[in-house]
Amino acid sequence: MGGAVSPFEPGDRVRVLDLGKPGHVRTPRYVRGKTGRVERALGEFRNPEDLAYGGDGLPRCGLYRVAFDQRELWEGYEGPAGDSLYVDVYEHWLEGA
Repeated sequence: MGGAVSPFEPGDRVRVLDLGKPGHVRTPRYVRGKTGRVERALGEFRNPEDLAYGGDGLPRCGLYRVAFDQRELWEGYEGPAGDSLYVDVYEHWLEGA
């Protein structure tokens, strides 16, 4: 990841922040405020939220694949316990949980 120190490691519990950003963002509303587990770091990329509005997307930011328990995401979820949904979330949307 470009030599930067990753603040999250596989297995870390994280909470997705609800930053209240309007417009084009890559973090789905249904995971905001939810807690998940980092599956792996995917690398550093230019910030797509900045790129969408004509910026250069720099500095690059870390992207993580986060696993969420389906029962936490969807009220009344009736699928098997242990069903997970994986979402790629940029570092600035995450905090340790």
